[in-house]
Amino acid sequence: MAALMRGVLRSAGLTQVTFTGSIQAKRHVRTLRRTPVRAIQAGTSPGENEPVLRVPKVSGEPAASRVGRTPAVHTPVRDPIRHNTDPAGQAVEAPELHFEKAHADDKRLSKVVSLAKSKKFRDRHGQVLLEGRRLLWDALEAGSVLKTLFFSRVDHLKELPADKLKNAKLIKVKFEDIKMWSDVVSPQGLIGIVVRPDHAKMNYPVAQLKHSLPLSLICDNIRDPGNLGTILRCAAGVGCNKVLLTKGCVDAWEPKVLRSGMGAHFRLPVITSLEWDVVPNYLTEDTKVFLADNISPERYNQPEGKLESESGYGWVSSNPRRIYNLQEDYDCTSSDEDSDGEEHYIPEIQTQRYDERWAQKPSALVIGGETHGLSLESLLLAEKFSGRRLFIPVVPGVDSLNSAMAASILLFEGKRQLQLNRKV
Repeated sequence: MAALMRGVLRSAGLTQVTFTGSIQAKRHVRTLRRTPVRAIQAGTSPGENEPVLRVPKVSGEPAASRVGRTPAVHTPVRDPIRHNTDPAGQAVEAPELHFEKAHADDKRLSKVVSLAKSKKFRDRHGQVLLEGRRLLWDALEAGSVLKTLFFSRVDHLKELPADKLKNAKLIKVKFEDIKMWSDVVSPQGLIGIVVRPDHAKMNYPVAQLKHSLPLSLICDNIRDPGNLGTILRCAAGVGCNKVLLTKGCVDAWEPKVLRSGMGAHFRLPVITSLEWDVVPNYLTEDTKVFLADNISPERYNQPEGKLESESGYGWVSSNPRRIYNLQEDYDCTSSDEDSDGEEHYIPEIQTQRYDERWAQKPSALVIGGETHGLSLESLLLAEKFSGRRLFIPVVPGVDSLNSAMAASILLFEGKRQLQLNRKV
């Protein structure tokens, strides 16, 4: 037979090919990975929370061959909108919520966020922008009304009290859109627009009210958003009963102030844009007003005109407004340029070290900004309420303390003295 085949090949003109390697046939085996399931006794049925059993269907396989096979387990995903957790991690049952998805060229996020960042928009519409889970949670728990919430993942809705979300417009947007309009480096995917809170209608935390002290804070010409937010956070940590912001301070509802405040806006009353003539309405008659100062008592003993610079009145503005409220013909509308040649009245207020006893009864502390310092109105207020300057000593040659740092030192010292006075 071999000779016959060789003859056939020669006649056909074909060349015999010789294989030097070895050919190994591989057998492909398709396996089914199965997950073990808990056995259920006969006569019983799975409970409401039992896994749903599903038998996977293999293409081309008859139904009869699947009978008796151990089924795979399929655990249904819970509706994330119906399960919430509070900051302590406790589960809270929430009502069903509905949301809409933003389309590709939806401009609502960019329009609303850009407007909410504007002070004119906040003043005209009475709405503010809040970003992040913690800030939104604190605002909603304090009674703020949520108008619109933009979120990137449905799971984020579990992180907020759902009963506060049911009347708001919920819009799901891409995370890239939130990142584009966010002010933070690592956004959490939550941006909300709420009605600007009214301090008289808010529900402050019980723990905050329990530890409240007869200590108020008055901010005078605080222009830096980071400083103001830090000061508000410190006031909440100390237990101040309220914070008064006079005209000239940065807007307390600016996004950077809100972020620096870490929820302080919703833990104690923050009353903004006050004229100096109405500030006494928020203080009791027995309150004493104290001024944060950076000039030592020894420097006030120098002869007149011998102070080192124009800011020789501590944190009083070097170009103060002219105050003549002791005169009946004082015109408060006159400009600084019209009165440059006139003398101005500066009250003589005693100075003492901050660690000497000063907070023995209801007290109010005035903190001035670093650029413009204390206004003359604050000195007049301190004179009216029998106050003093509080001096924080620093190493000679070191410039005055940051306003937020000075506020922290003085507020916590005031808290220590008030608590010590209670024990006595």
